[in-house]
Amino acid sequence: MAKPLIVGFGGTTRPGSSGERMVAAVLAATEQLGAETRLFGGAALAAMPHFAPENPGRTVEQIEFVEAVRAADGIVIGSPGYHGGVSGLVKNAIDLLEDLRTDARVYFDGRAVGLIVTAAGWQAGGVTLSALRSITHAMRGWPTPLGIAINTIAQKPFDADGRLVDADIIAQVNAQAAQVMALARR
Repeated sequence: MAKPLIVGFGGTTRPGSSGERMVAAVLAATEQLGAETRLFGGAALAAMPHFAPENPGRTVEQIEFVEAVRAADGIVIGSPGYHGGVSGLVKNAIDLLEDLRTDARVYFDGRAVGLIVTAAGWQAGGVTLSALRSITHAMRGWPTPLGIAINTIAQKPFDADGRLVDADIIAQVNAQAAQVMALARR
């Protein structure tokens, strides 16, 4: 049996952002459970021009991203909670997935989608997580029961070297990875 492919995307334009590191952590946990993974971090998302439905032409970066999601058995999305909403960078990537509308497996159909939000407060984290859940439902995906919201002011999940060290957050990462993998294996 082939390894399930789990594709993650998210973060900010800042290299090593907490959101990108959280997506990478969930992907690493799925690898421990037998997945193959692919990460599209903030720099990769920033390289993609704004989605324009009237323009069918796509850049190499856009094509690689859409093809990876098309092939994915599970998905992990991470967004900062900017002003209580999904960041433009992440929303642009989601909008680009409109290219999956005519596929036999439309958008996120039949796939678990792990959702992660990093925000400088609980309210922005909760509201943004709710928005990502709604987007996932609209795209026919299955949001994992566990969504992860990190308050980057109150919580310090990473050490100075960027390693995930908070035991409670590590447990959430592992739980979300297991939930993504449970559906990906079906």
